Amino acid sequence: MGMESQEPARELSVSAANIESRLTEISHDVWEHLLVEIPQIRVDDVVEGILLASVKENIATLLHIFENDIPLEDLEGPAAANEHARRLAQRDIPVSVLIRAYRVGHWRFLQWCLDELAREGADDVVSAAANRRMLKVSFGYFDSITEHVIEVYYLERERWLLGRTAKRAARVRDILAEKEVDLDSAEAALGYRLRQNHLGFAAWLPALTQGEAGLARLDRLTHEMAKELNCPARPLFIPRDEGLAWAWLPFGSHSEVSWERLSSVVERGEPSVQVCAGSVQHGIEGFRSTNREALRAQELATAASPGHWLTAYSQVAPVALMCKNLPDLRNWVGRILGPLAVDNEQCAQLRATLQDFLTTGCSYTATASNEILHKNTVHYRIRKAEKIMGHSVQAGHADLAVALLAVKYLGSTVMQPSGGGTEVRQRSGSPRHRH
Repeated sequence: MGMESQEPARELSVSAANIESRLTEISHDVWEHLLVEIPQIRVDDVVEGILLASVKENIATLLHIFENDIPLEDLEGPAAANEHARRLAQRDIPVSVLIRAYRVGHWRFLQWCLDELAREGADDVVSAAANRRMLKVSFGYFDSITEHVIEVYYLERERWLLGRTAKRAARVRDILAEKEVDLDSAEAALGYRLRQNHLGFAAWLPALTQGEAGLARLDRLTHEMAKELNCPARPLFIPRDEGLAWAWLPFGSHSEVSWERLSSVVERGEPSVQVCAGSVQHGIEGFRSTNREALRAQELATAASPGHWLTAYSQVAPVALMCKNLPDLRNWVGRILGPLAVDNEQCAQLRATLQDFLTTGCSYTATASNEILHKNTVHYRIRKAEKIMGHSVQAGHADLAVALLAVKYLGSTVMQPSGGGTEVRQRSGSPRHRH
């Protein structure tokens, strides 16, 4: 260490020793400040006691680093800090609360440090250098320790979810297997009301992006979707494996779903997740049925190339029911669409206009408005699509709508490659379409 940096380091070491002599007082001050500033962290007496121990251990560790000029590499989280992160995970306290506690606590602790450095009365140059050193080291410490406790939090969240839901998963299996169920007992065990409207869905992460906190991410997304749809109670979340979960959103007496809002939540919150939803249905039979629909939609979504963030059974039911036999579905799509089933940009444009045309009841005006096109352009595209298919739009109207829906959701899985031939390309890593 150069002579020019020894004095600030010595100044910081002396200040740290003085602060350490008041460790209990300062720890209590930071702890009380956290309880006031962050109400969500006031869980119960036990957890608040662990928080105090965590604050004290973190402050003591950082002061020790100040005093002895210890490098920050290979730091391990204090035992109480790890335990506090685990307790918050077990009590469904969002990880954002844990992160904010470290930010707020850091700032409160810095005020004590800055006041002590000012009392030392060093000259301006040394004082400024000591302050910079103290800020650099303390921010480095809290950056490192925050990353560590976040990892502890998610690992515990994963473990807790699996353990806590084991009994609930067994109850759900009995219900889905249509075993005789006592509703009062089942509702008490699940913490979820079966005598209401439900929206069931399956959610999963691709194998390469599951990580060690896949279930915690899916659980968080489930609660975000419930919040977005104004569900009157907590959703029911049942892990199936480390990267797949089934869930039911409680709708009470309501039955309307905004698929646009739901899709935006998935895209915004977990863009690597795929979600497949059933339709809103009532009671224990509806609980079973909406789950079956979600699984049907999942079969379609896993076969699609590329996939979608959100697949709603109510919008893809005809295709979902045909997904058990993809070769026959591909052949059928080829018969209905002919060369329009080729996987290229020109055919994709014509298919999009054709699908909109059918959706609007074969209205050229409405299609032109929806696609922001001139009406004559719509006429041209429809005529061109009819010429390529070899039949008019009106001929086999219903079959045409289903074939276009199949192409929309299954993509290249049911299309001909742009180069011709009958071999369908394997699923690629192309970006997923919006629903």
